[in-house]
Amino acid sequence: MADQHTISLQIQGLNCASCSGRAEKALNAVKGVIIASVNLAAETAQITFADPANTQSLTDALTSAGYPAATQEVVLDIKNMNCASCVARVERALAGSAGVLEVSANLANETATVSFATKATSVGEIMAITSAAGYPAKPKSGAQTDVDDRTQRKADEITHLGWLTLIAATLALPVFAIEMGGHFIPGVHHWVMVNIGMQNNRLMQFALTTLVLFGPGLRFYRIGIPALLKGAPEMNSLVALGTAAAYSFSLVATFAPKLLPKGTDNVYYEAAAVIIVLILLGRYLEARAKGRTGEAIRKLVGLQAKTARVERGGDVVELAIGDIVEGDILHVFPGEKIATDGVVLTGNSYVNESMITGEPVPVNKVEGANLVGGTINGQGALRFRATSVGADTVLARIIQMVEQAQGAKLPIQGMVDKITSVFVPAVLVAAALTFVLWFIFGPDPALSFALVAGVSVLIIACPCAMGLATPTSIMVGTGRAAEMGVLFRKGDALQMLQEASVVALDKTGTLTQGHPELTDYTVAKGFLFDDVLRLAASVESTSEHPIAKAIVRAAKEKNMTLPMVSDFTSITGYGVRAVVDDKDILVGADRLMTREGIAFEVFLAQGNALGQSGKTPLYVAIDGVAVAVMAVSDPIKETTPAVINALHDLGLKVAMITGDNQGTANAIARELGIDRVVAEVLPEGKVEALNALREGGKIAYVGDGINDAPALATADVGIAIGTGTDVAIEAADVVLMSGDLNGVINAFDISQRTMRNIRQNLFWAFGYNVVLIPVAAGLLYPFYGVLLSPMLAAGAMSLSSVFVLSNALRLRWVQPAQK
Repeated sequence: MADQHTISLQIQGLNCASCSGRAEKALNAVKGVIIASVNLAAETAQITFADPANTQSLTDALTSAGYPAATQEVVLDIKNMNCASCVARVERALAGSAGVLEVSANLANETATVSFATKATSVGEIMAITSAAGYPAKPKSGAQTDVDDRTQRKADEITHLGWLTLIAATLALPVFAIEMGGHFIPGVHHWVMVNIGMQNNRLMQFALTTLVLFGPGLRFYRIGIPALLKGAPEMNSLVALGTAAAYSFSLVATFAPKLLPKGTDNVYYEAAAVIIVLILLGRYLEARAKGRTGEAIRKLVGLQAKTARVERGGDVVELAIGDIVEGDILHVFPGEKIATDGVVLTGNSYVNESMITGEPVPVNKVEGANLVGGTINGQGALRFRATSVGADTVLARIIQMVEQAQGAKLPIQGMVDKITSVFVPAVLVAAALTFVLWFIFGPDPALSFALVAGVSVLIIACPCAMGLATPTSIMVGTGRAAEMGVLFRKGDALQMLQEASVVALDKTGTLTQGHPELTDYTVAKGFLFDDVLRLAASVESTSEHPIAKAIVRAAKEKNMTLPMVSDFTSITGYGVRAVVDDKDILVGADRLMTREGIAFEVFLAQGNALGQSGKTPLYVAIDGVAVAVMAVSDPIKETTPAVINALHDLGLKVAMITGDNQGTANAIARELGIDRVVAEVLPEGKVEALNALREGGKIAYVGDGINDAPALATADVGIAIGTGTDVAIEAADVVLMSGDLNGVINAFDISQRTMRNIRQNLFWAFGYNVVLIPVAAGLLYPFYGVLLSPMLAAGAMSLSSVFVLSNALRLRWVQPAQK
């Protein structure tokens, strides 16, 4: 099977759900594309593809569809380019990388100009490619980061829309004041007739409206008319058709009134002009609101340091963050940001990691401690070695996770996509039908009534609100969750989590501290505990399991010297075996003794008693003879009882899955009020246990270890404790950045709030169109004599999108449900 690639593209010209649907269709039609998903709120596309598809073919498809991918250009200073072969190698290395569209290397000034698709790659990744090819690169002075570039583009768009709205409003105001003033204030109409005259008034309105439509309003025609001609109408097409109809009718009434039926030669310049003003105003407000939906990403990016002090050639010099490489030795002073991930070499300080983990208490950092880039150093000075740089840092991976989640499509979006794909054509049919019915059956002047009703239907329809309803809530919700230390690695986990009816939790390291201590022991006659402990600790010293570490710690506290171990075997789910001092040693659960056929009945009652008190019993056998039972106790986390209660308050069933014996598991379950217990489970048995616990509903699983990875992947929603292993995190749908179980409640809470927000948005978006399109068509006229003005239709349409965006932005202020 061909290698698959996944890239993101920033798309321009997306104004409504129909636009995003067509862009998505165009991408999925490219040969080699496996799946493409377009996010209207973020104005991005995520595409998974294989040969023969490439970045160029994808961007070409978008351009042909009328939604070009945003591109950037960077000029790099390239080192080590000495000949034409060097130039060719640089160009070949870059041209073959995902996201790059065009490369031109210049030997004379030792630069390379690279055009690339925004979000598909970055300046940092391009530099890494040239460096890997043997040609280190750095941006020429003035190059901007990707996020800065997008922020600037959004700011430029907002400014541009603001000016367009202001210009259009200034030009439309006299038209509106004279025409509408003449309708409602008799004195105004008389003044206009006496001082200006009807025809001069119409000519003035014609001139000003023409400037509005073909100045600030030209954008709607440039996009909407070509889309209409291609048979793929979208929101701009509706605006263009509606305003063009009002304007064209007014032109005829102004310059050739005899062509119109008697009594219908009215002008509607004010409607066309004010529609453009109100829709531009709506776009301006929408752009401002959209800019705020990505605030979480900007905050995360803002955590990154710009420079750092690095040891180079015996001196400490200040370098840009992009110049730091793995293995560099860095210095950080009190109050400064830690530039990148690393390990402390010397120094002692407290570091504020709340921006990453959500934990407010600073963490003490001494020699050997891990540091996370973007966190804030306290009062001490630290010297540390960089272990991860660039895209490999924790912060960079968090940003990537959040962006991927924000670009995801929830299952609920499928229904919206089906409706929006036919929405605009349906509106065109409805508008045409409205015009025909009014023209045939309407009162005199029927043509005027038909025009007003038809234009109102075109203008009031709003596919934007439907398209923005889901993705804006996802963007804001997942962003706010990230600020609380909850990372949704997969966007659909947002919907799945609030649908879960059962939460299953691993015990060790999840419900408990994960740092057990040896508390009890009983040895057979003729054996000394210290001798047994020394042998058991020697075997366990090779294992990474928390229980093994507890036994090793107990031996070290007694200053024991542990002998060499040979033939070590880890028997997953049972225990360990090794040869120490020519003796065959077994250490593990009761099932290990049973498996090996070793009689241990003499210790069974003691082991069961220890288990029933919430401790984990371990049996030790030497040369096939059971010689001791030991117990370790893993303290329950302080937050665990409150979290279990909170889960119950949410109406969820709580289950515990553990490899411990049944007695230990039952004791802990009784203490915490857990509903279901599945004990003595091997790692591979956790998957089977999860399936048994589902009970026909969805299940969430919370774990932190390597042995939790299969269960995390099998559960409908896997939640990994961030302090756990990388394997567990990679298998999870949601990652809790701190080891605090309160994050589970916060994850459920933000999931429920986000989905509620999405449902509110969808209710408004669909309800708005279902109710107001018939009103615009004249539903109320037979009963109340009311016909909706196209200007009011434009105002309502503009506000509908702003409402959806504003409602989604409320999620920015969600507070942690559990602290």
